[in-house]
Amino acid sequence: MTNSDEIETQRRYYAETASRYDSMHLDENDEHFFALSFMVGVIDYLGIQSILDIGSGTGRAVQFLKKIRPDLRVVGVEPVTELREIGYLKGLSTDELIDGDAKSLDFKSAEFDLVCEFGVLHHIKEPCLAVAEMLRVSNKAIFISDSNNFGQGSILARKIKQFINFVGLWKVADLIKTRGKGYTISEGDGLAYSYSVFNNYRQIQSFCKSVHILNTKDGLIDPYKTASHVALLGIKKQVVQQGAEPDSSLLRR
Repeated sequence: MTNSDEIETQRRYYAETASRYDSMHLDENDEHFFALSFMVGVIDYLGIQSILDIGSGTGRAVQFLKKIRPDLRVVGVEPVTELREIGYLKGLSTDELIDGDAKSLDFKSAEFDLVCEFGVLHHIKEPCLAVAEMLRVSNKAIFISDSNNFGQGSILARKIKQFINFVGLWKVADLIKTRGKGYTISEGDGLAYSYSVFNNYRQIQSFCKSVHILNTKDGLIDPYKTASHVALLGIKKQVVQQGAEPDSSLLRR
């Protein structure tokens, strides 16, 4: 299956389950709503005036942010038409929930103060490309809430995965585990890739003056080793003049 076939498979899954999307994937007690609530706390701290949410689904984050902070410009990007249609039925406008590709955002550099995502990167084969776009389009910060495969499973399973990753063989091991596909397909999550927020830590760190980590599900003192889901806040090194192009070599590290 080619990458385009994988993308089509994932989008078809969401199109077919759009009417059940909210009941299947959204819960006010889930890790992403916890992360979203945490993110709200940095809005005033960083002086955020505009937010872009990539992979918005039916627009939960956009709707929540509009409700508590109607003064902000909030836009969600969602490539699946059927999910956007559900968002429109919930009251979002076509300017607030738009079509788009997370790996090629149709916005100017530094157009939004904050760019965020909730549970999207593990559905993208090359998440570094989406993170590069988040860094490019953001002026002040990016916020990521996603899975940490190295903190999932039993203590033994986690230690084995962490060791394999330490010696640089994780991609090989994952291909073996998935029988050469590099992805899994499940009824509850569609097509997904093995992913950890920490995979993009250095890429984000290279363009941010500070990076902050929060476990969004139970975890011990070291989130990398023990937390199944993690949120990351990257605060940019400097405010980029809107429309200016950042150094792309930094974005894709």
